Amino acid sequence: MNTYEIIKELAKEKKMSIRQLEMNFGYSNGYLAKWKNNTPNSDELSRIADFFNVSVDYLLGRETPSKETELRKALENVLSFDGEEMTESDKEAIIAYMMGRKGK
Repeated sequence: MNTYEIIKELAKEKKMSIRQLEMNFGYSNGYLAKWKNNTPNSDELSRIADFFNVSVDYLLGRETPSKETELRKALENVLSFDGEEMTESDKEAIIAYMMGRKGK
């Protein structure tokens, strides 16, 4: 998979279109499609990686997601627990617990 296909898959998981992602970052229409054949600069890769909470190496197809990344992606789809919206702090505590780290 190339960088564009990886980003497309990540956007799909967030229920976003490529166009919505481009608009979110202030990119012109079709900007990300150019990444099918051209590697973007490191600043652009970093921005996208941070947005999706993955590494630049993952976007470049050089590594598979870590367990922590997989947990984060899974928790993005959890909107509430016991009727209460999950906060980022709640999610971080769950990730820390699942990864065997002590909570903050």
